Amino acid sequence: MNAGRSRNPRSRRSGVVAAVAGAVVLTTLTAPPAQAAPTGLVVSNVVVNNGKPIVVGTKEEKEPPVTFQVSLPPGLSTSKPFAYTAKPFLYRGANLPKIPDNDSLRMGMYTCYPVNDWNERCEGTLFIDPPYDLDSNGDATTWKVGLTLRLWKPDGRLKAEEYKKAPGSVQLKRWGKATVNASPEPVKKGKKLTVTGKLTRADWVKHTYSGVAGSAKLQFRKKGSSAYTTVKTVKSNSAGALKTTVTASVDGYWRWTHNGSSTTGPATSTADFVDVR
Repeated sequence: MNAGRSRNPRSRRSGVVAAVAGAVVLTTLTAPPAQAAPTGLVVSNVVVNNGKPIVVGTKEEKEPPVTFQVSLPPGLSTSKPFAYTAKPFLYRGANLPKIPDNDSLRMGMYTCYPVNDWNERCEGTLFIDPPYDLDSNGDATTWKVGLTLRLWKPDGRLKAEEYKKAPGSVQLKRWGKATVNASPEPVKKGKKLTVTGKLTRADWVKHTYSGVAGSAKLQFRKKGSSAYTTVKTVKSNSAGALKTTVTASVDGYWRWTHNGSSTTGPATSTADFVDVR
């Protein structure tokens, strides 16, 4: 390969290609499937969600970014954008799923930019629809990266396809929430102030938020200040309830913040202002 034959890095292959290629796949479903065979495509440097955990709620769709690079085999060039498709996906467990397109977290639209005649830099998003894609709280774990690679004949029929493992992984976490309430309001200076709250996280089975036991920091911001300080750390009960008492001294804002865990995303409540008189 002659790497000196560079292409204009601003030239691009439209993201519509992914949709068109998907349509081609559908047209081949009634034909005999192609034999699994090496495609010669090499996908590298797959980065999901900028290397950060993906935190998912109960209903809201998520589209975490994905970037990767594709190197083409001899006989293909970036000037023939419909000759191949290469898409990362996420899967659980030790083995690749038998039907990755249906049993994994899949790519949505993506766009590839030619680097030279044999290499492209691609970027796009995963598409996660919690009610459809996540049906177990055990899905809050480490997901591995797989690849769907396909070559196409000039007439649009499938020539070869393969499913491969790729280096890398990403942590999927359940969205966390926190609430706060400080009372009484107003309160006399020097008197006790009771601060309550609750920690909850997404339940992907019931598609609602349920209480979770964990530690939360009670933080205070003095009126007129922009910085919070941690007053104490409190453990919630099994239902997620938080409760503690403090001595009121000056006007300010109270909140709970939870750092999260290996399965739960971080959470910070809104602030509750207390007038101290």
